[in-house]
Amino acid sequence: MHKTIASWFGIGFIKGGGTIAALVTCPLIYAIWQKPAGQNDWGLFLFTLAITLVGIFSGDEVEPDWGKDSSRVVIDEVAGMLIAILFLPHNIYVLAGGLLLFRFFDILKPLGIRKMEALKGGTGVMADDVLAGVYSNLVLQLAALIFHLR
Repeated sequence: MHKTIASWFGIGFIKGGGTIAALVTCPLIYAIWQKPAGQNDWGLFLFTLAITLVGIFSGDEVEPDWGKDSSRVVIDEVAGMLIAILFLPHNIYVLAGGLLLFRFFDILKPLGIRKMEALKGGTGVMADDVLAGVYSNLVLQLAALIFHLR
């Protein structure tokens, strides 16, 4: 079960699984936005928190078999993508910007993101993507203020 969750239902076994997991998260986010409960950003926040905590736990569980921060673990990309768009306007432009920024920060790992990988177990697996999501969100929050996207 943990391998299924950590690989986000098998996406982690595909070449480029991290990018695919982030892409697959976009329609999920859009669908959540369409539901009355999803229109409340706190509902999406709680969902994101749950995915992050499950990711830490599943990351701990699969590490003995798959090794440290295996590329098969992509639930971290799901959490990072969710964080990238939290508390932002609900539109396709924000979603696309969140995807681009998140993948940029996740792949290049600037500004201390790479150091997060040194944390142990599932925490290390999730922490770098969480921070990449936070940086993406901050850039988008600034853009929303500058361009009056609210």
